[in-house]
Amino acid sequence: MRRARPGAPPRGTAERALTSVEAGADFDEVRDRSTDRKTETTTETRESRETREAREARGKEQPESKLWHITLSVSGVESPLKEVRRGLEQLAHDHPFLLTSRYANDHAEIRYWEEARDLHDAAAVALRLWGEHRQTAKLPPWEIVGLEVIDRETYHQRIAEGYGPPPAAPVGVHPY
Repeated sequence: MRRARPGAPPRGTAERALTSVEAGADFDEVRDRSTDRKTETTTETRESRETREAREARGKEQPESKLWHITLSVSGVESPLKEVRRGLEQLAHDHPFLLTSRYANDHAEIRYWEEARDLHDAAAVALRLWGEHRQTAKLPPWEIVGLEVIDRETYHQRIAEGYGPPPAAPVGVHPY
C-alpha cells in the first residue's frame, strides 16, 4: 500500500504541476510598495504590513520614556517610630525603585526614580504612591504635603553644582 497525499502522483512519475491563484484587486499597489522597501517581502500579507505600519506610527507618536527623580513628603499625626519604619520598609519592598526614605514620628520623605513619558505622568504616579500602598504596607494615615519631580539631567546638574537634594545615599530607610 502506497502512502501519499491524496491526489499526489507517485514519486518520480511526473513533474509537479504549478497552479496559480488570481491576484487581488490591489496586487499592483502592493507589489509597487514592496519593491520600494528592501525589508518588505512580496509574500507579506496586507494585514501584517498594516499592523507593522500602525506599530511604527504609534512609536513615532509616543515620546520615549524618561527617568524622573521624585521626592515625596508626607506628614500627619504622630505614629510609633517602629510602625513608621516597618511601613516604609514594606513600601520599599513593594516598590523596588525606592531609593531612600527618611522618617520621624510625624513626617517622612521618600525619594525614588520613576520612568514616565513626561512630568505630568511622573507626578500622577507619585501622587498615587502613598494612597495605593497605605493599606498593603500599613503606612500611617498621613497626607502628601510636598512633591518634587525633576528630570534626570536637572538632578545630576544640581548635585554637580553642590545644591539641591543631597545624593540618595545611603540607600534604605533611615530616621532623620
